[in-house]
Amino acid sequence: MAIDAKELLLYAITDRAWTNKCPLEEQIALAISGGATIVQLREKGISDGEYVRRAEAALKVCKSLGVKLIIDDNVKVALESGADGVHVGAEDTPVCEIRGQVREYYLSKGMPSSEAEKRTRAFIVGATAKTVEQAKSAQSQGADYLGSGAVFPSPTKKNAIRITPQKLKEITASVNIPVVAIGGITADNASELARSGICGIAVVSAIFGADDIAAASRHLRAVAEEVVS
Repeated sequence: MAIDAKELLLYAITDRAWTNKCPLEEQIALAISGGATIVQLREKGISDGEYVRRAEAALKVCKSLGVKLIIDDNVKVALESGADGVHVGAEDTPVCEIRGQVREYYLSKGMPSSEAEKRTRAFIVGATAKTVEQAKSAQSQGADYLGSGAVFPSPTKKNAIRITPQKLKEITASVNIPVVAIGGITADNASELARSGICGIAVVSAIFGADDIAAASRHLRAVAEEVVS
C-alpha cells in the first residue's frame, strides 16, 4: 500500500479563497504544524505550468514537515512537480487509466520497466466514491484510498451531492482500502461520523478559513482521533 491509513487522519485541502490572510505555503505550514497529516493542493482555472510551480512550492513545505502532498485532479501536474500522488473525482479519468499514465510517464523518462513499475505502485491515487459501486470499482482498479461525501452541506462545493451516514457506513464496509469523509466537516459536527468506519476527515474551510489555522488544525486533529478510534 502506497499510503498508511494513519496518514489520512486529518486531510487538509487547500482553497485559494482564503489566501488573503497569508501566502498559501505559510497556510500549509501552519496546518501541518497544528496536526494535518496530509495535504491536497486544489487549484482551478490556472495553466498546468502555473499549477506545477505552485505544487513545487507546496511540496517543499510538505517535505520539510514530513507529510505527503496530493494534487487534485491533474496527474500531469502531480508527476511533473514530484508530488506524492493525485486525487480524482468519480466522473474523472478512471483509476486504472491513471495508473497507466503514471507508468508511461516514468517509461518516457528512460527508466527501466522494473523501476517504472515500482514508482507506479508507490504513486498514490485517491478516488472519490459516492456509492458502494463506485467504491468497489475504484478499489478493483488500484485506488489507494477513497474520499466519500459530501457528508454535510459544503461551503466550498454548494452543489455537491450529499451522502447519508448509512451510505457512508456501507461504503466503508464494502472495501478494504481507507476511506476519508469529506464535505462540510467542522470540529462541531465531525463527531457525528463516529463508528462509520472512516480512517480520517478531509477539511477545507474549517482549516484554511480559520483565523488561527494552526489552532484549528490542532482542534480538528483531536476530534479526528476521537472519531476514528
